[in-house]
Amino acid sequence: LDPNVTDQRAIMKLNINVGNQSLVDQFEWDMSDPANSPEEFARSLCAELGLGGEFTSAIAYSIRGQLQWNQRTYAFSESPQPTVECTFRYVSCAPPLDPNVTDQRAIMKLNINVGNQSLVDQFEWDMSDPANSPEEFARSLCAELGLGGEFTSAIAYSIRGQLQWNQRTYAFSESPQPTVECTFRNPSESEAWGPFLETLTDAEIEKKMRDQDRNTRRMRRLVGGGFNF
Repeated sequence: LDPNVTDQRAIMKLNINVGNQSLVDQFEWDMSDPANSPEEFARSLCAELGLGGEFTSAIAYSIRGQLQWNQRTYAFSESPQPTVECTFRYVSCAPPLDPNVTDQRAIMKLNINVGNQSLVDQFEWDMSDPANSPEEFARSLCAELGLGGEFTSAIAYSIRGQLQWNQRTYAFSESPQPTVECTFRNPSESEAWGPFLETLTDAEIEKKMRDQDRNTRRMRRLVGGGFNF
């Protein structure tokens, strides 16, 4: 990381299960501050929530794994946003996308759970346009749907993860997205290409999150060098 940059934030996600207790959380972590300690944070969080020592070690382990992942994939924009905006970009170890190709679209899929609310959506994203911002898209989508809380950061986090995956695999794709002839989709496809919000029971949310965790671990193993957090 660049020692001259004082704002190098990344999103940490926790999904810890110990016995019959489950902890789900999400927060920003400033990787440029050497005083930030995963162990100290874990102890403080567990003290606030009244959680035992097993949670402390599991939380610290998860944060350290995510920090290693983010430090390997972290890069800075040549024109960083103001402090309140996102100042980092994820890059892959694969060769950069072809700058001479102006249509490098990938399908983004969202499956976000916050509390008992579930958001499912899919859309196309042009990776060749550097002006496309996951954070700005997330804020706009949440404003349209009336969503608050952690949805904004969760959506941006999901998009960035998928962009990293697609940047690694785009050059090897045998079926890129077809050239767009018409900007309007067939009405018969409208349900598959629009946001879907629903409220689930606790049991439904728990099952859905377990399934997502398994899929996330599988995808990170395929990417290579990922961490199971």
